[in-house]
Amino acid sequence: MRINIAIDGPSAAGKSTIAKELAKILNYVHLDTGAMYRSTALKALQCGIALDDEAAVCEMLKNTEITMTPDGKIFLDGKDVSTDIRTDEVSMAASNVSKLEKVRADLVARQQEMAKAKGFIMDGRDIGTVVLKDAEVKIYMTASAYARAERRYKQNIENGIPTSDIETIAEEIRQRDYQDMHREHSPLRKADDAIEIDTSDMTIAEVTEAIYGYVEPFLQKEE
Repeated sequence: MRINIAIDGPSAAGKSTIAKELAKILNYVHLDTGAMYRSTALKALQCGIALDDEAAVCEMLKNTEITMTPDGKIFLDGKDVSTDIRTDEVSMAASNVSKLEKVRADLVARQQEMAKAKGFIMDGRDIGTVVLKDAEVKIYMTASAYARAERRYKQNIENGIPTSDIETIAEEIRQRDYQDMHREHSPLRKADDAIEIDTSDMTIAEVTEAIYGYVEPFLQKEE
């Protein structure tokens, strides 16, 4: 039986990393919804569109194509932006863009349409509460701000992305958390039926194994 898996949580909690690992194991498709907001923010920045101008950003989206490949690459209007969308500037811009109700409606509709076929692992901030309310397995991943900052710093260094020091990143993460949790539309929160996992002191393998344990019972069921 193929199911949909929703993974929510704050910035840099490791959602995408774990989702990718699970996708490989299950032969599922990983849908990085955060990358869609990052891509939207990147294009708005490139076009000189104010991040709080909802009408302009929505108009821009009408002529915007965001695609994801099985190997995890993100394409914006046909161009590979996998690295470009991971900068600190785009991260904060994505938080601003994600506050816009009509922008969220556009991207959520795209995400829901993709997931109808089942067999998707979707990560973001409102997957279990808004995008995939009927997901068979819902996970809420969290970690301390410092642990997340360390991961982001190492990731940036490994990928050759310009980066601030760990303390600065930790403060930016706290700001992002506050924005995401207090935005008016689809704020970050744990779904009532989600399983919470604190990954602060866990390895990627340990987190992946823990979530697989919740998924496995569904895999044994007949369609």
